[in-house]
Amino acid sequence: MALFHVRMDVKIPHDMDPEVRADTVAREKAYSQELQRSGKWKELWRIVGQYSNISIFDVESADELHELLQGLPLFPYMDMEVMALTRHPSRIED
Repeated sequence: MALFHVRMDVKIPHDMDPEVRADTVAREKAYSQELQRSGKWKELWRIVGQYSNISIFDVESADELHELLQGLPLFPYMDMEVMALTRHPSRIED
């Protein structure tokens, strides 16, 4: 398994049809919760005051992460920063 830190900044166009926006956001929530239940989306944290989040993914590969992220209904409206993670040698927990 591989861990990744992903920052997602959402930038939905202000002129998007409200019904399309509501549907897209609802599908995003359902998809993200499905990934959380599967254990692939380990952590999800809101950044205070922003339409952004910090997430931790536990996936088989960078390719799998890429596929999951592209499946997000809000993907076309996001800027993302992805960082691969590895254990720090000074960490005391397994």
